[in-house]
Amino acid sequence: MRWSKAFIPTLREAPAEAEIPSHALLLRAGFIKKLAAGAYSYLPLGFRSLNKATNIVREEMDRAGASEVLMPAIHPEELWAEGPRLEVMKEIMIRFTDRHGRKMLLGPTHEEVITDIARGGISSYRQLPVTLYQIQTKFRDEPRPRFGILRSCEFIMKDAYSFDTTWEGLDESYQAMYDAYCRIFDRCGLDYTIVEADTGVMGGSDSSEFMVPCVNGEDTLVTCPCGYAANLEKASSRDPEPPAAEEPAEKEDVDTPGTTTIDQVTEFLKVPAGKLLKTLIYKAGDEVVAVLVRGDHNVNEMKLGRHLGVMPEMADENTIEKVTGGPVGFSGPSGLEIRIIADRDAANLPNMITGGNRKDVHTRNVNAGRDYEIKEIADLRFVEEGDLCPKCGKPLEVSKGIEIGHVFKLGTKYSDAYKATFLDVEGKEQVMIMGCYGIGVNRIIASAAERFNDEKGLIWPMAIAPYSVHIVPTNYGDEALRKVADELYDALGASGIDALMDDRDARAGVKFNDADLVGVPLRVTIGPKGLKEGVVELKWRGKDDVEKVPLAECAGKVTELVAGALIRSSEDD
Repeated sequence: MRWSKAFIPTLREAPAEAEIPSHALLLRAGFIKKLAAGAYSYLPLGFRSLNKATNIVREEMDRAGASEVLMPAIHPEELWAEGPRLEVMKEIMIRFTDRHGRKMLLGPTHEEVITDIARGGISSYRQLPVTLYQIQTKFRDEPRPRFGILRSCEFIMKDAYSFDTTWEGLDESYQAMYDAYCRIFDRCGLDYTIVEADTGVMGGSDSSEFMVPCVNGEDTLVTCPCGYAANLEKASSRDPEPPAAEEPAEKEDVDTPGTTTIDQVTEFLKVPAGKLLKTLIYKAGDEVVAVLVRGDHNVNEMKLGRHLGVMPEMADENTIEKVTGGPVGFSGPSGLEIRIIADRDAANLPNMITGGNRKDVHTRNVNAGRDYEIKEIADLRFVEEGDLCPKCGKPLEVSKGIEIGHVFKLGTKYSDAYKATFLDVEGKEQVMIMGCYGIGVNRIIASAAERFNDEKGLIWPMAIAPYSVHIVPTNYGDEALRKVADELYDALGASGIDALMDDRDARAGVKFNDADLVGVPLRVTIGPKGLKEGVVELKWRGKDDVEKVPLAECAGKVTELVAGALIRSSEDD
């Protein structure tokens, strides 16, 4: 493509809306343009990179034995009402009523639709196993769209779904997708970490996330050099040591006016946060429960939901006052008649400070057994930096990352709800066993832009760069330079190399600045000095070294370098 024929609206400065480097650089380099909050156009450069990532995903899905389909973006609400998630996901759904009065929605995901397809098209074990996938636009009414195409209201996903007759078959399908994901992200040039993950509203059992480590990532990774890795919602630490023996002291109420937060109480009483016991009141379905965590820890509601079997929500002020006798901010476990669940780090700690269940009162020397009864003990808190690894006992590290892929063993959550069954070898009806595997295709682009850049602009991996080679004649108006540039451009095209030719009537400095901003991996500079010497200059984006290559060898050398870079990115682990 010749620059003069392309549409590449580069900007000198980042728009005010840009929050992180990838967002700013994709806007500045003319890859995307904002239409509204959470809605972006992919301009020619961005669309080329997106298509390259899409093609890699499609090739590896096909290689793994999956068959491609395309499902509707518009879903009837009644289909979702058959399953378990209509109420759970209603806050992020974009819903409408059509002219016939039917309630419809724009698909935020497609488990419901694919299960409907399976129940209507699969009847025998002879048709299984099968894995179906699509690359489709999803729609979610995000409460806070941000970071450009990293978290938007419409986004492109590859979602695959496996259907098996046995749990052992699900294990095989899951592993095939897991391996395909590794190949996809290797080919895209991304460094990634695979972490244990919570299944969340998807449901199911085993789940792994593929995360690109990044300081501006929205997700939190917990890792250890021994190989343990999990996202923050799933991560656990080593079981705590039993608390030191301590004789129970006499309970004592203390006036603590206006101290409704941990920080306020610790400052008022001059004690560390770890000496406080937080009592949090939750609604779990029809039940109200009290959850205890140490004052320096926070409840992980995903873990709590797994323990309770239902996602909890914080109780309202009236409920808290009804079950504790006191207002919000002064709850304690003493005298509660509801179910008390303690985080394992908060269980049976001696002589703790708790809320006094009265306004402006806290209580010292509260002890389990004497003052309240713990019904259950579980791992209910978020892991923190320095906690000990559950596998090796060394300190855990906490960092940020961007989720680019997620694989789930769904089991029978959806096939049960939608009665997706088949007849086994004995003619008996059985429920299909499902897996789900998602990749945020636009997140591949955003992650690469966030991970690979410098103060000058983007630095694309070869496999997903909009172009492989950027030809920059310093003065395209010079007949001799133009002739060499055109011949090289034609030769690379004949060899199947996608090249961007900067044929603009612009200063060399402007061209070089734009080349650095756009970030095409390999730049070929054709200048009058080099032409006199019979050479052109090759330079990899992001590196300082410049290689001079004879004119006669340039096309072959460039073709060899591009092919080598692509081969390296496509090699298996």
